[in-house]
Order: sequence, then C-alpha cells, then structure tokens
Amino acid sequence: MPCEGCMERDNKSTEVTMEFLLLGFSELLCLRILLFLIIFVVHLVTVAGNVMIIVAVVMEPSRPPMLFFLCQLSLIELCYTLVIVPKALLSLAVVGSSTISFLGCAAQMLLFVALGGAECLLLLAMSYDRYMAICQPLHYGAVMSKGLCLRLAVASCLGGCAVALGLTVAVFRLPFCQPLCINHYFCDVSALLHLACTQSYSPQLPLLAACLLLLLLPFLLILTSYGCIAAVLVRAPSSVRRGKAFSTCASHLSITLLHYGCATFMYIRPKSSYSPARDKMVSLVYTSITPLLYSLIYGLRNKEMRRVLRKMLRRRKVAQLH
Repeated sequence: MPCEGCMERDNKSTEVTMEFLLLGFSELLCLRILLFLIIFVVHLVTVAGNVMIIVAVVMEPSRPPMLFFLCQLSLIELCYTLVIVPKALLSLAVVGSSTISFLGCAAQMLLFVALGGAECLLLLAMSYDRYMAICQPLHYGAVMSKGLCLRLAVASCLGGCAVALGLTVAVFRLPFCQPLCINHYFCDVSALLHLACTQSYSPQLPLLAACLLLLLLPFLLILTSYGCIAAVLVRAPSSVRRGKAFSTCASHLSITLLHYGCATFMYIRPKSSYSPARDKMVSLVYTSITPLLYSLIYGLRNKEMRRVLRKMLRRRKVAQLH
C-alpha cells in the first residue's frame, strides 16, 4: 500500500535534524514493568556470562582455536546486546515513544547488522575448525595455526562490516513516509523498509543480497562441513570416538541453528508478510534470549570451556586464600 504522506528529503540539509519515533512496546502498556524486569535480568545475566567467558579465555595461556573463536563470539554477543537492549529498556521505562536521530538510527542499524553478520561468518569459521579437527586430525595442528585463526576472525568482522555498510547506505537513501514512526524497539531493517515510500520491490534487493552473503551461503557451507563430519563419523570404528566428536560439535551446532533460524525467520520473507507485533517478539528472543543461551550452552556444555572456567575459579580461590 502506498503511504499517505511521503517525505522526499534533501540528504544534505535534513539528515542531522531528522528524527524517528521508536514505538517500542507501546501496545503492551499493562506489561511494561514485567517486560522491563525480565529483559533487565536477562541482560545482566547475559553480560555477566559473556564477560566471564572472555576473562576465562584471556587468562588461559594455551588457547586452542575453538576457545579463541569462542572468545570472539562472546565479545560479539556482548557488543550485540549493548547496541540493542539498553534502548529497548529505555522504551519500556519511559512512558510514550522514544526518539532517535537519523544518524543514531543509521549507526544502530549498522552495528546491529555488522555484529550479526560477523557472528554468521564466525560460526562458519568455527565449523571449519570442527571439520579439520575431525576429518583431518593429522593436519589440524599445522593448518589451524594462530595466524590462520586470527585471519579468519578479522575476515569475519570485516565481511560483516562491509555488508552492513552497503545495506545501511541503501536503506537510508530511501524516502520515508510521514509520520516517521518505527513500530519497533530498535532500528530494524524490516521496520525501516516498511516505512519507505515506494511500491516497488527494489528496496528489498539490498536486504536479499545481505541475506545471501551472510545467511544462506555461510549456512550452506556449514551444512557441507557437517555433512563431511557425519560421513567420517559413520565410518568410524569406535563408538567412543563418535561420542567424543558429537560432544565437541553439539554446542556449535545448537548455536548455529538458533542464530540462523531466528535470522532467517526475521529477514528472508516477502514484504507483504511483515507483522510488527510478531517481529518485535521474535527480535526480542533474537537479541535477548539467544545471547543468554549462547553463553549457557558454551559455558555448561563445552568441555574445554568448563575446564577453563574451573581453572579460573581455582586461581581465584588461591588468590583469596593468600
């Protein structure tokens, strides 16, 4: 449907003064306090869990590649929640809609997409690490060197930033409908595209390209690596080896399915199926609940991570005794 009032803006003269209204959870007035408390507690636990994982890995002198990638993943999740959740808490704490400037909205969307994209590519790098460890164990130490791990980590961040920058520029060059009300608690891509004054599907193309580069292709490569792992494990003579390999892959596979599942549901769909209420609930799970689950899954289920955490706690007890 065409919008009633479209604003053809002069980018040079109005970007600085232009503001959006974030409606947030305005339709859930009776649940504002409960939602605030739930999100606030989950946010604190998520931040504490990710900080603990980062500190534990940094204090570990011998860091295998999986722990190195896990440290970067926790750092991404920490930044991810800090970009989105404080604004969501503000929209719940303050009665009425909260405003965000044009540049602030663009910066929030850029960081959100960049961090999410970096996580997608990092999960791909972690699947390659699992492939090398299980399918090419004799070459694992030589191939997965510190230099390669660092290059993969940097490439993940740069790839996510490059795609995010292109998508953000494409979205914020669009004319937006008046009033400038975003029916969301942060500057989400789908909500902004729904606000655009256009009847064509051309504004959807940058989002589809970003989904192809950050979601579909990495996910297909991850599935390919796990297909190779499954083929090797089926031929493995020892059930002990199969069980050990499965335990090392279970945490990564769980996080991959959570991350890609939520992101695919949110962004790979036609514009006509856009539902603000549903999108806000899914985004709330994606930005608040899944980061908490990531730290719990890797903190409690990963054997190497549990070993590192136990060593950190023992060192802390010894330091307290002295």
